[in-house]
Amino acid sequence: MFDEQLKLGIKTKLLSRQPVKSYLPRCPTSTTQHNTLQCFVFKHTKSQDATELLHEDLVLVEQRVEPAKRAAQLLYKKMQGCMQSQPGLEAEKRMKKLPLMLLSISMAESLKDFDADSAIRRVLEMCCFMEKMLATLLADFEMKVEKEVLEPLNKLSEDDLPEILKNKKQFAKLTTDWNNARSRSQASTGPQAKQDGLREDVEEAWRKLESIKDQYSADLYHFATKEEDYANYFIRLLELQAEYHKNSLQFLDKNISELKESHSQKEPAVSLSNQKVYGEPLLSHLSHSNREIAAPIQECIQMLLTTGMREEGLFRLAAAASVVKRLKMCLDQGAVDHGEFSMDPHAVAGALKCYLRELPEPLMTFELYNDWFKAAGEKDLSEKLDQFRVLLKKLPPENYNNLRYLVQFLSLLSEQQAVNRMTPSNIAIVLGPNLLWPQAEGEVALFDMASASSVQVVTVIEPLIQYSSSLFPEAVSFEIPDLPELPDVSPVSQSLMSEKAKLFRTVSSSSSTASSCSSYHLALSKTNRCCSRKPALTHCHHSAASDHLCDDSTILTHLLPQDMMSS
Repeated sequence: MFDEQLKLGIKTKLLSRQPVKSYLPRCPTSTTQHNTLQCFVFKHTKSQDATELLHEDLVLVEQRVEPAKRAAQLLYKKMQGCMQSQPGLEAEKRMKKLPLMLLSISMAESLKDFDADSAIRRVLEMCCFMEKMLATLLADFEMKVEKEVLEPLNKLSEDDLPEILKNKKQFAKLTTDWNNARSRSQASTGPQAKQDGLREDVEEAWRKLESIKDQYSADLYHFATKEEDYANYFIRLLELQAEYHKNSLQFLDKNISELKESHSQKEPAVSLSNQKVYGEPLLSHLSHSNREIAAPIQECIQMLLTTGMREEGLFRLAAAASVVKRLKMCLDQGAVDHGEFSMDPHAVAGALKCYLRELPEPLMTFELYNDWFKAAGEKDLSEKLDQFRVLLKKLPPENYNNLRYLVQFLSLLSEQQAVNRMTPSNIAIVLGPNLLWPQAEGEVALFDMASASSVQVVTVIEPLIQYSSSLFPEAVSFEIPDLPELPDVSPVSQSLMSEKAKLFRTVSSSSSTASSCSSYHLALSKTNRCCSRKPALTHCHHSAASDHLCDDSTILTHLLPQDMMSS
């Protein structure tokens, strides 16, 4: 009966936050609080310790509080000592000072001294990327440990448990005050008035003791109910460690295998498919595959919708040449793992640009080349759009369907321009030359065309993106995942392969050819095979008006974080 009364009283206090009456057993013959106090005070003449006033279950709980505080403080400090990154920072800033990141940067600095065909350079490029990914995984792991283990543990040791111990100390003090007041009252032999005054002192001391006892008992009960949660902090630490090591091992196993395979053979494996996609006429590919939208266009856009819509510099920044090459091979073979490649949106964008560029005839056709520029030169917007509609109707159905699908996606991409920095104009600058070019022969013609038409193409492609809903009334049902609210930046909650794109914006390009700006753009020696069909553009995409050749200093600039470069 006493147990039930105690627990019910504490639970009532927790729920109602109202003062609870004394949990001590009442004298069976008492009917008023005054008589209860008299019964308790004068029946027990022996001084009582504070612990004796608690229920035996709470005494056991009380004994765990102090060790819990010591353990939480000690383990918090030890865990902090295991952290390799500075606490309190976001993932990107944490990663910059990690030893693994510094190793990655050193590899980047070292590889620039090798020629493009060096095996050491090729391996260092991949190792540079892998070390940065391991640094990213570590930063992500340490952020989770800090948030899910260290912060709760610190709150427990510095706030929650000290508050309980503070009430314990106050409870012990008031118990001593009550015992002293009671002793004075029992030992008094003076006048009745003095004895009455001492009795009032006893009652006042008891009221104070009873109040703090209520609070302290509630604290202990709360601690008892939360003890399992506190223990789970350490289980969560092990779970996070297991997850981190598992992800690191999977990443290393996969990429080491690819590195060994790439290192053992210079040329890519022969395609398992008899039907190539890249370099094939659009109609031929659609007929053989029984598709309406070309596989590279549709597959790449589906992957970009998942992870690329807020990727800064999409279609402008280059990715690792090895990743782009592997994605192109998978598209040729008709077997693409979205889970693998969608994590590297820059590589996906690069593969899409390659497909458009390697078409024997541009998506907007040779025949209408001059007509597009004539329509774009129209001053009146309404007339310009009308002329665009006429030209769109003149396109072959397969060209129109694929252009519509692509442009409507680019329109969606431009809606995120506040984050990805890709306005319709910027998109037109980097993608336009891959959608529209004239028939030209010879390398000189290629360079002349590249410099002359790249700016003009923008005047055609930009309004197509801006007014896509008017020019292409047919709706495309893109499945777009929910994007985080701005300005949500969670690093490491960003995909790992996205970090890969940032690291390898230009490294792999220079390993493919010493004079090529981007790993996405074919060297002229390779393009010369089909120069009678179309030009090979070598824009670096950092400027709309001029070509720019990347060198090793550019490579290093892209590898190093901006604040490191400035320092």
